Amino acid sequence: MTQKPVMHSAHWGAFHAQQQGDQLTIEPFHRDPDPSPLLQNFRHALSHPARVARPMVRRGWLENGPGPDQRRGNDEYVAVSWEEAYTLVANELKRVGENYGPEGIFGGSYGWSSAGRFHHAQSQVHRFLNTTLGGYVRSVNSYSSGSASVLLPHIVGDMNEIARRGVSWEEIAQHSDVVLAFGGLALKNSQVASGGLSEHTERGFMQQAAQRGTRFISVSPLKSDLPDEAQGEWLALHPGTDAAFILGVLSVLIAEGLTDEAFLARYTVGWPQMVAYIRGEEDGTVRDTHWAAAICGVDAAFIAQFARQLQGKRVLVTVAHALQRAEHGEQPVWLGLVLAAALGQPGLPGGGYTYALGALGHYGKHHNLVSFPALPQGKNGIDRLIPVARIADMLLNPGTQFDYNGRRLTYPHIRLAYWAGGNPFHHHQDLARLRQAFCQLDTLIVHEIAWTASARHADIVLPATMTLEREDIGGAPTDRHLFAMQPVAQPYAEAKDDYAIFSELARRLGREEAFTEGRDTRGWLQHHYQQLQEKLAAHRVTVPTFEQFWQQGVVELPQLKDGGRMINAFRADPDAAPLPTPSGKIEIYSATIASFDYENCPGHPVWREPQQQPNDEHPFWLIANQPATRLHSQLDFGDYSLSGKRDGREVCSLNPQDALRLAINDGDIIELYNQRGHVLASARVTDTIMPGVVQLPTGAWYDPVDPTAERPLCRHGNPNVLTLDIGTSSLTQGCSGQITVVQVRKYAGELTPVQAFIPPYC
Repeated sequence: MTQKPVMHSAHWGAFHAQQQGDQLTIEPFHRDPDPSPLLQNFRHALSHPARVARPMVRRGWLENGPGPDQRRGNDEYVAVSWEEAYTLVANELKRVGENYGPEGIFGGSYGWSSAGRFHHAQSQVHRFLNTTLGGYVRSVNSYSSGSASVLLPHIVGDMNEIARRGVSWEEIAQHSDVVLAFGGLALKNSQVASGGLSEHTERGFMQQAAQRGTRFISVSPLKSDLPDEAQGEWLALHPGTDAAFILGVLSVLIAEGLTDEAFLARYTVGWPQMVAYIRGEEDGTVRDTHWAAAICGVDAAFIAQFARQLQGKRVLVTVAHALQRAEHGEQPVWLGLVLAAALGQPGLPGGGYTYALGALGHYGKHHNLVSFPALPQGKNGIDRLIPVARIADMLLNPGTQFDYNGRRLTYPHIRLAYWAGGNPFHHHQDLARLRQAFCQLDTLIVHEIAWTASARHADIVLPATMTLEREDIGGAPTDRHLFAMQPVAQPYAEAKDDYAIFSELARRLGREEAFTEGRDTRGWLQHHYQQLQEKLAAHRVTVPTFEQFWQQGVVELPQLKDGGRMINAFRADPDAAPLPTPSGKIEIYSATIASFDYENCPGHPVWREPQQQPNDEHPFWLIANQPATRLHSQLDFGDYSLSGKRDGREVCSLNPQDALRLAINDGDIIELYNQRGHVLASARVTDTIMPGVVQLPTGAWYDPVDPTAERPLCRHGNPNVLTLDIGTSSLTQGCSGQITVVQVRKYAGELTPVQAFIPPYC
């Protein structure tokens, strides 16, 4: 293996890397104007003690065989050879397949495993299960946008059109007067993107817009959700009350004749129903500024003045992922669209509505002329699915019916779950409940680079290579650079890549040709690159040969400037370019959703009181948002992630008023708790968070003092011990993990060291 610097790519940026002893030297891609510091998480990751070195089998499973087992998460592991591991896995797949069919197998692997398009673990495991076993029970949607991705097609169009092909940052810098960002525009989120991100431009575009005079308004409990470069305003509402605030703003626009009635009449359906709801004609409750103020915690006069300042301006309304990751998360997404329509903005340069701007580095960018091919996943022989955030419900309640997007579905009885490239003990809620759910399985198989909590609950753990230890191609539909991801180091210990593992398992199950199609990894990379060449040739565009590309490490691809294409065409001629909704228009009222008869998500947007509300027992809102020092839980042991901790623990922010009342000083160890469990964290006292709210980011590896406890204590700081595992509504069944309620106190118990990165006893 050559030791010269080689080109590589990650979800947070492209870079040159060189191995020097036990660390990597990282040099960001020279064309990136604002490289992400997350790249430093790679420096000492290759040989970290947390890595999985050999195939491991949980002792209880090895000695007693498959079956439900309460020892998961609290058992020893036994090292086995790859030959033994392959035999165990192949035999178990054969047993479950023959006895229960694909309906007994869940293909998990939801996650951001690699920027490489071939070694994308989710695609690998799904292709394996389809081509080798005839299919699997699948999950749909994502934890990040589970509500919006189901709702938006009903009311305006596919989420990719609204988010990935929405209003561009370039257009904002040139035309927007007001950017009204519900949930903010935090740069920590936009510095990452699936498939890679070679140019971080959000900070620069916000600075350009601000210098031109754009008014950025961040509606969030956290001041940090808008960078200083935006020179913006911070509007702090009570968490989860954005829908009520928008209804209050709409009431002013209606009462004072500030709505664009011509736009509403031509381009929308359902505005009269919305007006009737706000005026109280539907149910007797008038939803005016006084009503909204009582819910949101801001003054009624402020809401009125705020509404008046929007009229006559080029306004862009954007709603972050965070808002729909909460109870009734559909409502602020829907109401953001209604507000933009009431102002007549959709389809105007720099105006209108876009979903999740700033949530990913993809959004607000231009699209490539053609996309890089994906690994085909084969045909799933069954149509059994769950919304991704309902996995614990499925495992705990087989045979139970549930609602989803107008369908009445039934949870299957899963015997075996196969996970590669994901960590559900990061992104799922109520981790004690999740542990109980995994204890119901016959077998859990995991491919992992390190001893995450998910690996510690598995029956068979197969050591996987890191992206740095294999070759691949990195690229994204909105990134004009395609990267040859060249190996930086040899595989750690006995680690193998997912493709090698699945190829051998497919061979033992008699389906090797169906899975590999006769290609090794390099063969697939050349095949996909050739497909890209053919796509570009149809547009009379040529790119270097594969050999040239691999040698130079990067190639630039042509792009289109078609942000907002669907809405722009619709505004220009709604008859010739109708929206892909039942009416062909923006649906302020959806007859389709109304026909589902869901009380928690009726036919037009509403305010619904969440079941979680601060009270005397749990007086604080907890915001469990995305971390700034890592992507989700990836490389939590990395240098940059560790630099954001204090004495190895996550940091929890709280307002000085609350800290004074609780006698908490900056740096104290505090305990957050509710009926689901307890979490320790280091206190950060700051005025960048509103009173009554605490913020603890997700991604700290779950480290319970007693893994079997009904109310576990995580000494590392994983907030999903505390979050509630319920669907956002019957329509979308999205994740509700962004907000919960807790009590906070200075910790007075025994303080034991964090052990999240120490492998389990073997």
